[in-house]
Amino acid sequence: MSSAPTLRVERSMLRDGVTHLGAVDEVGRGALCGPVSIGIVVISATTRTAPQGVRDSKLLTPEAREMLAPKVRRWAIDSAVGHALASEIDEVGIMAAMRLAGQRALSALDVRPDALLLDGNHNYLSPPVQEGLFGEVSEMVEEIEVPPVTTMIKADMKCAAVAAASILAKTSRDALMVALHEEFPDYAWADNKGYSAPAHIAALERLGPSAYHRRSWSLPGTSPVLALES
Repeated sequence: MSSAPTLRVERSMLRDGVTHLGAVDEVGRGALCGPVSIGIVVISATTRTAPQGVRDSKLLTPEAREMLAPKVRRWAIDSAVGHALASEIDEVGIMAAMRLAGQRALSALDVRPDALLLDGNHNYLSPPVQEGLFGEVSEMVEEIEVPPVTTMIKADMKCAAVAAASILAKTSRDALMVALHEEFPDYAWADNKGYSAPAHIAALERLGPSAYHRRSWSLPGTSPVLALES
C-alpha cells in the first residue's frame, strides 16, 4: 500500500513566500463522454494536516471519496471545481478544455491563490505564449490572470492538498455522470462514469454516441463518421 501523501511540498512553497497556495488536479481527461473536471483546494501556512484518509481519488472507493469530500471542503480555506463539457472538448481540444475548466474553478474561488501546484508535467492552466494557439477558449470564458504554476509529476500521490483536490473533482464529476445516467441509462454511466468499460462500449456499438459523448474522438464501437454525424 502506498504511503499517505503529506503537506511537505506545499509547506515548502508556503515558506518561500506564497500566502495562499492552490493545489490542482483533474479528472475525466481519459473518459469517452461527459466533462473534464478540475478541482482546486486553497491552503495557507496555518492550514492543519489534511483529513485522515486523504489519498489520490483513484486509490479510494466511491464510499471513501464521498465521506472525505465534505471533510476536505471544511478543512481547506477555499475550494472549487470547474467543468468543461464534451461539446467544448470537441470544439477546442482536451488541453484547451482543461484550461477552460481550470479557469472556471479559479473564478469560483473567494480566496485567490497567489501560486498553484499542479499535478502532472504540463502547465495547461496558463494561457499559451503562442498567439492564437487556443484562441477559441477566450470566446467561451473571459480570460483571467492565472497565478504562477508549479507542475509536479505524481503530485496527487505525494501532496495531500493535490490529493484533496482530486477527491473534490472526482466526486463532483461522478455526481454529474450519475445524473446523466438517468437520461441515458443504456450506457451505464452510473457505474462506469463515462470511461471505457465493457457495458459502455457495448452500448456504443448498439446505439452509437449520445449528445454527451466526445464525438471528435475515436470512440470504441463506432466509426469516425458515425461519431461525428450521429
